Amino acid sequence: MKNGDRLYLRYAFNDLTKNKGINAALIVILILSAFLMATGSMVIERMAGAVGGLFEQAKPPHFLQMHKGEYDTAALEAFAAEHDEIDSWLVTEMLGYESNALSWERPETGESGDLSQNRFDNLFVTQNDEFDFLVDGEGNIPEPGPGEVWIPVKYQQSLGLQPGDVLTVATDSGPFSLDVVGVVKDAQMASSANSATRVLISDQDFETLRGDSSNLPEIIVEYLLADAGGADALQAAYEADDALPKEGPAITAAQIQVINTLSDGLSAMALIFISLLLIVIALLNLRFVIKGTLEDEVREIGAMKAIGIPNRAISGLYLSKYSVMTFVACVIGGLLAIFATMFLTQNLQANYAAAPIGLWTFLVPLISLAVVFLIVVGICRNVLGAVKKIEVVNALVHGSTLTEKQTARRARRQAWWVRRTTLASSSGGDINTRLAFLDLRAEAGQWLLVPVVFFLTAVLITIPVNLLTTFESPKFVEYLGLPERDLAVAVQYQDDVDELRHEVLGALEGDERLRDLELFASVQYRTEGPEGTVGVPVQIGDYSGDTIEFMQGAAPQAGQIALSALLATELEKGVGDTITLDQDGTASDVEISAIYQDITAGGKTAKMSGEVPDGATAYTFYANAADGQDPEQVADALAEQFPRTAVYPLAEYQKQSFAGTTTAFRSASWISLIFGLGVAVLVTSLFLKLRLTRDRSKMGVLTAIGFSGAEIISQIRLKVLVTVVLGVLLGVVFAATGGEGFAAVLLNMMALTISDLSFIPNPWLVYALFPLLLLGAGYVGVVLLTAGIRTADKSQWLRG
Repeated sequence: MKNGDRLYLRYAFNDLTKNKGINAALIVILILSAFLMATGSMVIERMAGAVGGLFEQAKPPHFLQMHKGEYDTAALEAFAAEHDEIDSWLVTEMLGYESNALSWERPETGESGDLSQNRFDNLFVTQNDEFDFLVDGEGNIPEPGPGEVWIPVKYQQSLGLQPGDVLTVATDSGPFSLDVVGVVKDAQMASSANSATRVLISDQDFETLRGDSSNLPEIIVEYLLADAGGADALQAAYEADDALPKEGPAITAAQIQVINTLSDGLSAMALIFISLLLIVIALLNLRFVIKGTLEDEVREIGAMKAIGIPNRAISGLYLSKYSVMTFVACVIGGLLAIFATMFLTQNLQANYAAAPIGLWTFLVPLISLAVVFLIVVGICRNVLGAVKKIEVVNALVHGSTLTEKQTARRARRQAWWVRRTTLASSSGGDINTRLAFLDLRAEAGQWLLVPVVFFLTAVLITIPVNLLTTFESPKFVEYLGLPERDLAVAVQYQDDVDELRHEVLGALEGDERLRDLELFASVQYRTEGPEGTVGVPVQIGDYSGDTIEFMQGAAPQAGQIALSALLATELEKGVGDTITLDQDGTASDVEISAIYQDITAGGKTAKMSGEVPDGATAYTFYANAADGQDPEQVADALAEQFPRTAVYPLAEYQKQSFAGTTTAFRSASWISLIFGLGVAVLVTSLFLKLRLTRDRSKMGVLTAIGFSGAEIISQIRLKVLVTVVLGVLLGVVFAATGGEGFAAVLLNMMALTISDLSFIPNPWLVYALFPLLLLGAGYVGVVLLTAGIRTADKSQWLRG
């Protein structure tokens, strides 16, 4: 090691041990920043590895089309023969059962229950032969025997089912019982955001259940491609072929992967977001501390410059301290991140595969920590560039870091402030309050750190909880392209769908438990987009009332259509444009009247106004529960009354569909709140520590002219509280306005197709409790730092 390097390290060590309080506060903030950045990046890497591992084991399709109803096998064979890019294809048959038709029993303990509260579609399937396998915990491909069933992970996690239990299906011919022998992972339907789940049974048991008329059969047409990148092109070709089955959603492998990584991905993104804000806070504090250090040690710097020490060497002396501090923080933060990542990813292996340990497992956290280190050191180096501007004479004679021109400007500015802020010109009011406000106005630039940091902290703790309350609000169904109603009853994809629709309509219209009944029909159209034919699932009905919220435009009238935001983007169309819809060779031009949010069916849907037609592929009834009626109880009764329909209490459906997402936001909310309050206390303490040291002479003058220690303390506390209140108020306002755009960008990055997000906040939390907690944190910091003023030796203050 060179002598210069040893000198730098010795200075860094001496300074770190000399200013323990200030350096401890700084290093804690840096540790938190490094810890969260490394944890977020490691969670993303582990999650990608786990999902990728499951994809390798299960081999999900690159493109799939779900379908309910009859289909032409010959058309599927012809389509596959025409497309050489298809490496393999298959049709997965599924038998769907409503949750109230399923029950379970645990023979060992006598416990039992049913699945009536489960809002997922239960699809019984057999094991595939070529790809899209359901795999066990070790990645093996199980083959259940007669009377055996492998349940999905969702059953184990949400319902507590386990091997050894007995799962019973209520069929037309009586109960059909299956022994639970294991748990399978499903690459297609692992996420809670997927409204269906597959249950694995033997070929023999499948044939038995096929004879039961109470189930709803459906299929998945699946394609494995030689090049996964051709999935979008294959989808366009598939949708352009009228002979192919397409009464259901179409999904690509990329969409499957995004859905699977949604909840854990949002957790990781939230950690990185919190980390970035903490890094900004750390940099603001570092800048403040460095400038304060240069001002305090300006005479020493002037002396070093006077004897010929280069500016670069002087800057390096100070930079060594912050480099060492940042390096130590990154090491500690990285070590803590290892344990945090192990905790946060412990459920990944249950849902997906064991993430392999590879080169990127080590590189990802190291790169993230290196980024933190380089950003912090780079900013420190930039601030220390002020060393070369320090003039030797001003430094040694006046103890100032300013040049002569800057000194003259400051003198004129201070003279102006003196003329404007003289106490003689003030009338009335408490003298301590007036002194505090005059001091804040005269030294506003030096106090700017506190409101800026509390502004960032308010944003940090408010945005995650606003996202949480938005996703949990009943009004969030507007982002699902649904009206805000209590219940939905879906009559889907059946041979006698119109007959069943009329039967259900007659019963619901006379049901006193319901009000505000509405009916919509689902019709499949096609249109031409910039990249080829695009399927357009249209819901037709009356949109004149309080149905859904439109981002742009107005509800569609006759000859008009409203498009979801993602579909409008794909078609490159806006309000006022015209598109051509085609159905069975009949084309019609319609005008786009509105754009709305929708994250269902891949986010690509449309709404048209008109009479509900016959011959639709599906029908959906929406209604509110009458006063005094429990929507979930009404839904259970309707599901039992109409076993061939799907009945959803929309609040519970929303809750189960976004369980993973809301869990992610809840975790992020707690983390940001705890860390934000801790940082607020640290920053207030750090700032005051430096201010009190620098203002000793001023406080000494106040003491000499008769101000007591209690009065000086009250002035300091008032100044802190005023700056804290200003920062918190600005932060809450920004989080409620500009924060919506930032959150929408974050959700779009995670493929939640919400382009125009409006928060649905809990006002008691974000406008009352959180601001009070931040004010309390700031007040705790000022109380801790001013507690010793009463007993301090004030005679020393006038000596500086």
